[in-house]
Amino acid sequence: MASDCSFDIVSQFDEQELLNAIDQTRRDVQTRYDLKDSKTDIVQAKDNITITTDSELSLKSVRDILESKAVRRQLSLKIFKPEKEESAAGGRTRQVIQLQQGITQEQAKEISKLIRDSYPKVRTQIQGDAVRVTAKSRDDLQSVISLLKQTDYPIPLDFTNYRG
Repeated sequence: MASDCSFDIVSQFDEQELLNAIDQTRRDVQTRYDLKDSKTDIVQAKDNITITTDSELSLKSVRDILESKAVRRQLSLKIFKPEKEESAAGGRTRQVIQLQQGITQEQAKEISKLIRDSYPKVRTQIQGDAVRVTAKSRDDLQSVISLLKQTDYPIPLDFTNYRG
């Protein structure tokens, strides 16, 4: 009997690369002339990043730096989900940026439906915050990966655990 080929669709990012991007952003903010005296504070929690600075203009600049550092480290900008800017103590501005990781049940169902509609021979199985895709042929799996790469999702998709 021929063995099945499979892979998992997940949404995750390299936390060490994110930490490095945040550290580089802090260093850039301290050395940039327009941001040096803005008393900018960047704090990372488990599932968010909080930026506190003097004004909306400097907040935008800090976010631009953070996003460019993240892109340089092969992190998708889709992991950042910025919330509304808010006022902080002392006339400062604060923004919390949520970090998106994992596929929700609705997104997993949507991905499964898209794969089943496009490739009837391919089987999908939702496993927590991942989707396992199984097929008899590697070519079918490659086609599924290219289909998902062409489709724009609000989360970054990674393909792991490939077994051929």
